[in-house]
Amino acid sequence: MKNNRISTFLFALLIAVFLALAARCFYLQYYKNEQYTSQCTQQKQAVATLIPQRGVIMDCRGRVLAGSKEVQMVFAEPRILKEVKETSCELAPVLDMGAHIICKLITDSANPGFARIRTDVDYNQAAQARKIYGVGVESSCQRHYPMGRLASHVVGFTSADNRGLEGIEFAYDSDLAGSVGRNVFIADAHRRPIRLKDHETKVADGVGIILTLDATIQQFASEALLEQYLSYRAESAIAIVAEPKTGAILAMVALPDFDPEHFNTADPDTLRNRAITDQFEPGSLIKPIVMAIALDDKVVSRNDTIFCENGSYCGKGFGCIGEYRDGFGNLSVRDMLVKSSNIGMAKVGQRMGKDKLYNGLKLFGFGSQTGIDLPGEAPGLLWPTPKWTGYSVTRIPFGQEITVTALQLVRGFCILANGGRPIRPHVVKAVVDNQGDIVKLTKAPPPVGFCVDPDVAKWIVTETLTGVINEGTGRRAKLKKWQVFGKTGTANIAKTGERGYAEHEYVASFIGGAPAEDPAVIVLVSVRKPDISLGKGYTGGTVAAPVVGKILERTLTYLENSRPATLPKTYLAAN
Repeated sequence: MKNNRISTFLFALLIAVFLALAARCFYLQYYKNEQYTSQCTQQKQAVATLIPQRGVIMDCRGRVLAGSKEVQMVFAEPRILKEVKETSCELAPVLDMGAHIICKLITDSANPGFARIRTDVDYNQAAQARKIYGVGVESSCQRHYPMGRLASHVVGFTSADNRGLEGIEFAYDSDLAGSVGRNVFIADAHRRPIRLKDHETKVADGVGIILTLDATIQQFASEALLEQYLSYRAESAIAIVAEPKTGAILAMVALPDFDPEHFNTADPDTLRNRAITDQFEPGSLIKPIVMAIALDDKVVSRNDTIFCENGSYCGKGFGCIGEYRDGFGNLSVRDMLVKSSNIGMAKVGQRMGKDKLYNGLKLFGFGSQTGIDLPGEAPGLLWPTPKWTGYSVTRIPFGQEITVTALQLVRGFCILANGGRPIRPHVVKAVVDNQGDIVKLTKAPPPVGFCVDPDVAKWIVTETLTGVINEGTGRRAKLKKWQVFGKTGTANIAKTGERGYAEHEYVASFIGGAPAEDPAVIVLVSVRKPDISLGKGYTGGTVAAPVVGKILERTLTYLENSRPATLPKTYLAAN
């Protein structure tokens, strides 16, 4: 009986074990089938990522500002190397590197499957390195900037892994980057590819970006601005060249600048595009725009004469206002701009009142971004009228209590030069695919609506702003061949963290265009903190106007003698 019980127990235990095994098999094959199938597939497959070539960035005439070149990178796979020292000694003469350096790179790698040894080797070195066990070669695209610092703030730069960080490189990163491809291979036990199994996704190279910038005009602006920037030992300087009828930016320079291929070693303060990020009080540059608004609202007429108080204007609620140099008596509306009278403009502001002044400036785009296709644009500052004081209506008309960017001023003068029609500044002319076909084309907005009456805009340009050049403070921008129009501006720099203005610190600016009868180009130059201890002057007429004159003359001559560029599809496809 005892033996029977033991036999029965053992038999039952055996059945239970088999049932448990059957349950386990059922669980693994039914419930865990996908998990283990996936693990098995991963073990016998290797995935190769195909990196696309980043799209080219060109100027409006097809000159490359940013491109990509193929580079060969040698790497090692630490986990399959039995003797790291031997491999290092074998690889050292191929790459012309010290064996101890290679050994350290391999042993210090946190990734057991990858240790970068050297980038940008030639094809002979790559071919010899491939023959060494545990060493591989990977092809990749490296960004390069053939024109160096030229247009660095507009073009921007990329990180080591080809991601856009600034400028057009950042704004159009997804378009320039393209789409990554993936190939699936059957692999051996050491994860080495044996044969191709499948094209999981196809690689697609990035599109090309054609800018409105012209590298030649950019060079004109850069050279002229740099000379003055160094001569006056300024803190910073800006130059912008634009087409008034379209809003296309032909040149945009900000100093100090940087080399985009070595941005990581540059002073961070040089990386920002001051033309769109830096905000400052415009000073007298705002006067023609305010006067155009006043004439359009019929607050003043062209034949009006205003008494300018002989240089000192005081009153309850708005304090005292003086002139930059000598005082004036009666001045016509035209002469108030030619002689740049602060008191005359303050009285115009009082006639307008805060609502008309505010609405007119908002219509010209002040206090808001221009919408340019670049990252980091500042909106400037134009307080809403409930925050205005009694001072505001008399100070804003001559450029205080309002901050602007250089680009906002360029847009405002483009509107005047374009007969009062609004424009949108832009730096991207077109986006093209890998076959050279246009994907996107930037066009000027349709001529609908006006910021001011066309007759008013034309009168301001051809009568008053030409007078600034021929009779007033803008004489240094005068040209023999073309009639220039423009306005000087010398603005005090406000103190940081306290009321009032810093002594002997100025922003010297000039904005002008030509020819006055049919404006083709608008140029702004602004120099921050010229060193007054040099004794060479600090005003917009002295510091900035000559630079505008140089840029205008060279640009108009160049445009007159050059033909519009065409970009062949074969060129775009090859780059």
